[in-house]
This record gives sequence, C-alpha cells and structure tokens, in this order.
Amino acid sequence: MFVKKSLDIYEKLSILANGAKFDISCCPSFDRKNFSKKETFSKFGIQNIWTSNGRCIRLLKVLLTNFCINDCAYCINRKRNDIQRTIIMPEELARVAYEFYRNRQIEGVFLSSGIISSPDKTMQMMIDAVKILRIKYQFKGYIHLKIIPDSEETAIAEAVKLADRVSINLELPTQQSLSLIAPQKKLISILCAIEKINKIIENTDKGAKSHTTQLIVGATPDTDYEILQLCENLYKNNQRLKRVYFSAYIPVNDDPRLPQIQKPPILKEHRLYQADWLIRYYGFQVKEIVSEEKPFLNEKIDPKLDWALRNIHLFPVEIETACFETILRVPGIGITSAKRILKARKTTSLTLEGLKNLGVVIKRAKHFITIGDKYYGNKNLIQNFKHTIEQYSLAI
Repeated sequence: MFVKKSLDIYEKLSILANGAKFDISCCPSFDRKNFSKKETFSKFGIQNIWTSNGRCIRLLKVLLTNFCINDCAYCINRKRNDIQRTIIMPEELARVAYEFYRNRQIEGVFLSSGIISSPDKTMQMMIDAVKILRIKYQFKGYIHLKIIPDSEETAIAEAVKLADRVSINLELPTQQSLSLIAPQKKLISILCAIEKINKIIENTDKGAKSHTTQLIVGATPDTDYEILQLCENLYKNNQRLKRVYFSAYIPVNDDPRLPQIQKPPILKEHRLYQADWLIRYYGFQVKEIVSEEKPFLNEKIDPKLDWALRNIHLFPVEIETACFETILRVPGIGITSAKRILKARKTTSLTLEGLKNLGVVIKRAKHFITIGDKYYGNKNLIQNFKHTIEQYSLAI
C-alpha cells in the first residue's frame, strides 16, 4: 500500500472511481464481459446509469475512501492489497460534486466507501459529505448512499433522510460463504440492518422511499436455490426493498479461496435476474423455480420456460378465457401483453396475428396456448421436451 499526499482532487476522484466501479446497485453501464478494459470507465467516476424505467442518467459514482479495515477476498480495496490509497474529505467531495452538477455533467451522486477506522466514523463522514451538498450547496440532484454494515441506527436514519435511495450489500447468501471469503462480515448483522432500514423508511416522510441490496454470484458454491430463497424472504419481510441486484463475480485478486475463472458468470447472473423477476412480478414462488432437489437454474433456457416444460400438463391455456394469473405463466407473454389481452378480448375475438400486435412473442407462446380452441403449436415438440430441451430452446 502506498499513499501520495500531494494528490489533487481529480487524481483522488480517478482512484476512488476505480474502486467504486464494481458495485452495481444502480444498473451501471459497466461492461462486465470486457471488465479488463480500462476505457470502459470515466476517469473521474462520471458514468451512465440506467434507471428501472429505462432512462439513462449520469452519476458521479465514487468512494469516500479506498482505505479499508476489512480483508474481503473478492474486493480490490481489501486491506492486504498493495494499491494506491486515498481519501476525499466531505467538503472536497461536496464541492466537486456540485461543480459537476452545476456544469450539467452529472444528475446525481452514488457514494460508497471502504471502512476507515470504524463503520461509525466512515458512515458519519459520508453523511457529512451529503449534508454539505444538500444544505450548503442546495443540491437537488439524485443521491444514492451506501450504508456501512454495523453503523449506528441514528446514522442510518440520517442517511435515509438525506438520500433518494440507500442500500447495504449482503454480498453472499450464507454465513458459511461470508466466513470463507469475507470473515469480518456477519450475515445476521447485515440482515438486521436491512430490517432497520426498512422500518426507518416506513416511518420517515422525507428522503429515501426504498432501498436495495446486492449479492455476488459465482464467487462461492452457494446454490441458486439458496440465493433465491433468501431473496424471497427479503421481499416478504421488507416491503420497501426495491430489489436485489446480482453481480457476477469478477476476478480482481489472486486468492486460493476464490474460483479461477477466465470471465464472469454473466449467464448465471442473467438467469437469477429472470427468476427474481418471476418472484417479484409474476406470482411465482421459489419452490416452483428451484428446489433442494433441483438447486440450480437451467442455464440453457429461461426459468419461466423451464417451469412451463416441467408442468406441461397445465397447458395449453385457452387465451380467450384464462385469468390474468394463468396468462402470465405462458412463455412469451409478459405483464404488459397480458393486460392488453384481457382488455382486447372484451371487444374482439383474438387471433394469432392479433396477439403478435399486442406484444406476445408468438414464436414461443403458440406452443402453450389455444385461441378459440385452435392450437397453432407443435405438440410433438412439447411432448418430447425431456429429450429435446436444447433443440427446443433453439427452435423457440
């Protein structure tokens, strides 16, 4: 580790932006397929971020410091790494963030941090930076503030009031995995902090209206069943939890506790997002998607199609009479197209071409529906799915 005392503010930003790029709790433009390419990232931490409604905004995404007392095996900022360390003081950070904002270079700030000295000291410095930005500079932009594990509840409450969104990273779904590669972190304390954040948001009118968390995928042998079961419980018990983000493990350190891989498990991450979507919006339970007997998602086909093929006795569905919940379970039909179907069939008879115009992916859905008792799919393909999953996925 080395510290250069004469760094100017922009040199600090460059170092601290590099340390912040792996946190994906706000859908960044970070290309994890080409994670070794340095040019993917803005020099000063200004990055394109996509919101849940598809809007692209520019955030200053940065750490307060990359000093850290923890030694997490997967983290570039871990204590043992010999990297250049620095810290940006609250006043400095607020001033430069406001300059970017005033010049319309950014629309908001994403602030996280390594832990310097103690969780409480670090959290308070982050809060001070945001407070200066909000009060002194009258900053009206978006602020996402990362909550440091083991912070005092009063600090969490203050963070919630100042930010538009807060988050705290679970990192891994089991204590066994945390003990292996992030030994300073305790799952129970992070889960308790999530519950505190949820209650504070529920009882606070100002500031953040929701929160998020993040799990690393592929760094440990945890199953998809364990991951999704944890997510399901989190959604049930924390109504203000917006979503769980999944981050495909990126090998940035040489450590015998970590898997040796050439590229991040992007497909695994993608399947988990699809399964998470089914749980949050399509009424699926985890046990329908994965189980102790079938603990991993099928990477060849998406989880909704996989469920449909394993429950082929429930199909085909008559699209003219089926209820909304049943239509939602048809592969190739999403929430928007399902609502359009219900509306359209009140005034007209549905047709294959009409369904396509409503946004249905006909190439996939036709195998699982009838329209006025007429079937347009391939019964032989469906009946023999156990032996032809790979061919089926290519066909539809």
